[in-house]
Amino acid sequence: MIAVAGQVAGAAYIVAALLFILSLAGLSKHETSRRGVAYGIVGMAIALVATLWLTAAGAWGEPQAMLGLVLLVVAVLVGGAIGLWRARIVEMTGMPELIALLHSFVGLAAVLVGWNGALYDAGLEGALADIHHAEVFIGVFIGAVTFTGSIVAFLKLSGRMSSKPLVLPGKNVLNVGALVAFVALTVWYVITPDLWLLVVVTVLALALGWHLVASIGGGDMPVVVSMLNSYSGWAAAAAGFLLNNDLLIVTGALVGSSGAYLSYIMCKAMNRSFLSVIAGGFGIEAPKSTDQEQGEYREIDAEGAADMLANASSVVITPGYGMAVAQAQHGVADLVQKLRERGVDVRFGIHPVAGRLPGHMNVLLAEAKVPYDIVLEMDEINDDLARVDVVLVIGANDTVNPAAAEDPSSPIAGMPVIRAWEAENVIVFKRSMASGYAGVQNPLFYRENAQMLFGDAKDKVEEILFQLSRT
Repeated sequence: MIAVAGQVAGAAYIVAALLFILSLAGLSKHETSRRGVAYGIVGMAIALVATLWLTAAGAWGEPQAMLGLVLLVVAVLVGGAIGLWRARIVEMTGMPELIALLHSFVGLAAVLVGWNGALYDAGLEGALADIHHAEVFIGVFIGAVTFTGSIVAFLKLSGRMSSKPLVLPGKNVLNVGALVAFVALTVWYVITPDLWLLVVVTVLALALGWHLVASIGGGDMPVVVSMLNSYSGWAAAAAGFLLNNDLLIVTGALVGSSGAYLSYIMCKAMNRSFLSVIAGGFGIEAPKSTDQEQGEYREIDAEGAADMLANASSVVITPGYGMAVAQAQHGVADLVQKLRERGVDVRFGIHPVAGRLPGHMNVLLAEAKVPYDIVLEMDEINDDLARVDVVLVIGANDTVNPAAAEDPSSPIAGMPVIRAWEAENVIVFKRSMASGYAGVQNPLFYRENAQMLFGDAKDKVEEILFQLSRT
């Protein structure tokens, strides 16, 4: 029976892996994203049922093995209940830190699986034993780095820890030294698999994961979340090798490679080095001044903004994390509809790292039923901005900062940004003149063609809608 169950489970794992691949493909486009999520859900359900079936077959007639089945069922029910609860109550503004926290669970699981593999005598000898020891050591290292790195990312994104980068003396030497020590310890452990070496590498990896992410500034956290996603995938793959589970290996490789590629794309969008992300070596320069004003700014009220929009022929909206905080996406969608009914050409310009999670703004706009065809990426909209009448900057800061293109001494110098300042008029929705998440002052606010609309973004959008309805 166990042999038959193994064959059935193996076939189910192949189907689940194919569904996960289809899920990733579906999530790559707005139009197919819902289908992609469905593929992922079905694939995970098949994987869980197959695992339960395989465990039940192994426990049949074995009282001791029955305990494992009971624990598995309890774990699935508890985990499913917690996941459903969190999914129901989490706000879109809390998604980045929630995802970072979920990555930490994957890392912790990899550490526990690795330790279990070290403590369990599989009866391997020769080269197979050496490979097993290397798998254990590498799996624990990747998992521990992912665990503490994700915890620090969660603390930074949720505001429980300062977003400023930690700058220790010789930080790069510390990171490289830890990696060299890991390689040396791995060789040592393969030759002499003493348990104290596993303790040392666990502590080393936990410290390295904490230091890697703590050393990265808040403005670069979207890339960090993407990179931690990749780390969690490799941690899952490492656990798959230890458990001899093909599905974990395939799924982990999919998540790890796709997360790494997404990080690479985002690094290019931010003019950052991909290798420096892995080493935690960027975002370390603290801004020299955060709130020093660079001139006088001009204010505009909702009525003035409504008049400017009513007389415009083309409008571009560049959203940021502030839109998510204010939950203004539905009001913005209504504003878009109202302007399009008046014959105004309205489009969105989305920076690759707008918000604090890759695709954060795209999800918000999709939730508000904004048409997909008017939501454009930065590279698609930048060359048109000089011919745009009005740009609405709603809750964005660092992603529209001209200092990135004009000030070589700026901490974000060289970072590609949306060139909102090239438009004829710019209206900036902000609560105050405070600097953004990266702690860098934005000279856009003091440009002659820019005006500040202070207050809650949702309230101001609703006021503009009211004024437009009167004209």
